[in-house]
Amino acid sequence: MTNPHVVPISDAQLALSALLVLISGGVAAFFRLGLLKSLLWGTVRCVVQLSLVGYALAWIFAVDRPELVVVIIGVMCAVAASTATRRTPNVQDFPVMIAFVSLAASTYLIMVIVSGVIIRAEPWYTARIVIPISGMILGNAVSGIALSIDRLYSEVRSRRDEVEAMLSLGATPWEAVQDCVREAIRSGMTPVINSIMVVGLVSLPGMMTGQILGGADPAEAARYQIVVMLMIAAASALGSMLLVGLSFRRLYTRDDALKPELSHSK
Repeated sequence: MTNPHVVPISDAQLALSALLVLISGGVAAFFRLGLLKSLLWGTVRCVVQLSLVGYALAWIFAVDRPELVVVIIGVMCAVAASTATRRTPNVQDFPVMIAFVSLAASTYLIMVIVSGVIIRAEPWYTARIVIPISGMILGNAVSGIALSIDRLYSEVRSRRDEVEAMLSLGATPWEAVQDCVREAIRSGMTPVINSIMVVGLVSLPGMMTGQILGGADPAEAARYQIVVMLMIAAASALGSMLLVGLSFRRLYTRDDALKPELSHSK
């Protein structure tokens, strides 16, 4: 049943929105940024991908089978892990599996808590609830874990002498890099914390805006957005902690010495 408060967007109106691309394209062309081709290709991909996702989600929501939901979220985690490991300029060839495990564990755990305990969806694995929740978690966690692992390696490189001195004094591999780990996790959590601090004052989040445009009561939309922001913060913290915890041993050789590639000059 169509919500009478929803303002529909026709195909013609959607086509008109393409005029907005002219603004971005005009800036790119005027300053010769070399981004015009990427902008046009990105616009085409955006339209095609979101249109296909819309139709796919309509079918998934209609089927609403738990095993299908688990597989879909797993695929989302795999894509997110692959994306995150490509956003680490200070780290080469980071294992996608470590990123996948960190993202999957944090996503599934937070998703179950939000859907089953906070929202109390019936059943808790309802596709219409858990897939959007997982998407929001992953969309933010990708940046968080990428920042964390990149910061971990950059911190170890900048503190190599300090870490090696601690190792020579009898510190364990974990103790030697503990300060670096702390900075890495802080780096992954900071963007989300900054977002929480300004939400509602500087920015009106996408989910809240979408609900209001969809006819929801603004106060109720705000409640959902509060849950979403806290959910994202928890997932980012957990994902960053897991990723750094699972990967810090990769900083060392089998003899518990820092790997040669972690030099100041890299």
